Amino acid sequence: MREEVQDIAKELSTSGAIRDPAHTRLEETRKRVVAGWMNVAATLDAQGEISLAGDVRWFAKNLPPVLTDRERLAAQFMRFVNARTSARTREADKVRNREPERTR
Repeated sequence: MREEVQDIAKELSTSGAIRDPAHTRLEETRKRVVAGWMNVAATLDAQGEISLAGDVRWFAKNLPPVLTDRERLAAQFMRFVNARTSARTREADKVRNREPERTR
């Protein structure tokens, strides 16, 4: 796991993004899944279940983006790095602003 994260960190530092060849296959699978849900919604419409069909369409359109394991790990790594950077910035601001506030 550590080696994988190190590889991801190295790739992110050189290219700024993670390229995973499996992503295209996942996208195609997602398209088929969404098409299947849309067929379910059309069937529900035909049966008079308009509200449920709308819920199914909303569900299909709001599925989370597809990510490979490598892309998901990269996203988690970036959240971790950003959180640490943000925490350091807040700490630096606290240290920097130690002067008392001046009033009239």
